[in-house]
Amino acid sequence: MTDNPEDPHRLVSAAVVVGVDGTPAAHSAIRWGAMVAARRGRRLVLAYGMNSTPAKTWLVAYQPMVDEAVQTLRTHGEQALTTGVQVVREAAPDLAADTLLSEHSPAKMLIELSKSAHMVVLGSRRGGAIAHLGSTILAVAAHGHGTIVAVREDAEDIANGPVVVGVDGSPVSDTAVAAAFAEASERGAELVAVHTWSDLTFTEFASTGFIEIPAEDLQTAEQAVLAERLAGWQQRYPEVTVRREVYPSTPAMHLREWSERAQLVVVGSRGRGGFRGLLLGSTSQSLIQRAACPVMITRP
Repeated sequence: MTDNPEDPHRLVSAAVVVGVDGTPAAHSAIRWGAMVAARRGRRLVLAYGMNSTPAKTWLVAYQPMVDEAVQTLRTHGEQALTTGVQVVREAAPDLAADTLLSEHSPAKMLIELSKSAHMVVLGSRRGGAIAHLGSTILAVAAHGHGTIVAVREDAEDIANGPVVVGVDGSPVSDTAVAAAFAEASERGAELVAVHTWSDLTFTEFASTGFIEIPAEDLQTAEQAVLAERLAGWQQRYPEVTVRREVYPSTPAMHLREWSERAQLVVVGSRGRGGFRGLLLGSTSQSLIQRAACPVMITRP
């Protein structure tokens, strides 16, 4: 564990923060966050956002009802945190968990905490709908600071699986590469670097001029691009074995496939073609909802 005054997320005091709401998805996130905090000697903070402002606003003319509504929210939050502490004890018996009960919405609370957290961890359900705290996970992934991790409710702990990183050559993916090498080194895992030539789907790619270029030429060129992106980090982490995988298109699909056998997938918050106002790219959104293993979203 390092103490870098230029990076608040790497300070010794930076905690692993887990968003809690009492659901099975949140419990999966708590277990994952507890194991990371225990391995790295970091504090663990379980945080619950009551989101009491709407009740106070809607029932402003009925003060007794406001008090009752807020107390109900508080009671539910306290119960969720108590259960969360029990989950921590089962996952990491020697780790003490701090708890935080906030009146803010879960998203506002976690985005604020992410400014100084080592990482923020939330639970998600695999499939189309976002389950954990409504749309909180997407809001935190889009607007949070540092590292955000989404842990699927029924994710299996593939301890011997590789760490997989999506590499597109953008500054955002460079940050993901750095994080992925650090995670692979920490876990003693192989690193699989997945690079796609474009963000197009296969059908879109087939309709472009790329398809007319000899596949061998494109493959050689893109392998060189990937090697260049990894070179400096391979020198910094010589103990990490790296496997390079290059595909012509559909990054989300290939990363989802790799997630079935990985212990962690790491991606940047936006891709090479992202608009300035688009804070969370389509690949990141897809993985949060559909990846089989935990997904780490990094920001530059």
